[in-house]
Amino acid sequence: MYGLGILRGLGITLRHFVETYVEDIRAGLKHYGADEVFSMRQGAQAKGLFTVEYPEEKIAVPERFRYIPFLVVNDEDHPDAPGEPWCTSCGICAKVCPPQCIWIVRGSDPETGRPVPQPEAFTIDIDICMNCGYCAEYCPFDAIKMDHDYEIASYDRTTAHLYNFDKLARPLSYWQRIAPTRAEAERLEREAKEAAKAARAKGKQQGLDIVR
Repeated sequence: MYGLGILRGLGITLRHFVETYVEDIRAGLKHYGADEVFSMRQGAQAKGLFTVEYPEEKIAVPERFRYIPFLVVNDEDHPDAPGEPWCTSCGICAKVCPPQCIWIVRGSDPETGRPVPQPEAFTIDIDICMNCGYCAEYCPFDAIKMDHDYEIASYDRTTAHLYNFDKLARPLSYWQRIAPTRAEAERLEREAKEAAKAARAKGKQQGLDIVR
């Protein structure tokens, strides 16, 4: 019958509206308490209509959510190289960047003038960045990752939106916290590559010993 679909839709809306108050009365103030309660309220099993009270409440972003890139550096408690960046200034990220918003200056030894595998300067214009993730995908050293921090708005569209190395640097523990599954998979892959490299080197050395 004509209009039956509209009435059915309005009925669903009314049911959700009533369930919202029923759930609030049943749970009381606990409905707006801890973070785990909020995630349950926003889950698939929740009933009623629920408004996210931003910025007090924020929906958790998926692990593969991507925003402005950041550079991975060692944690300060690293035994050998605390705070050392993983970036070798190879320039691959700048080459594959579609909007060309990454600028890198390769570091050099002050005594010899020879290049060193560390960036002297690393800058990203976040107004140009399209958050595609190509830089993180093509980096051979897992040195650049996509951040989850989307609250970067400001009134200054000049220097405040040019992120230098200090603004981009994040410790490895930060990446492990926001993307634990991917960080663990990358760690296992790096360990496998190191083991294979060590095995090849050992086999090569044994071959030289036999020749001698």
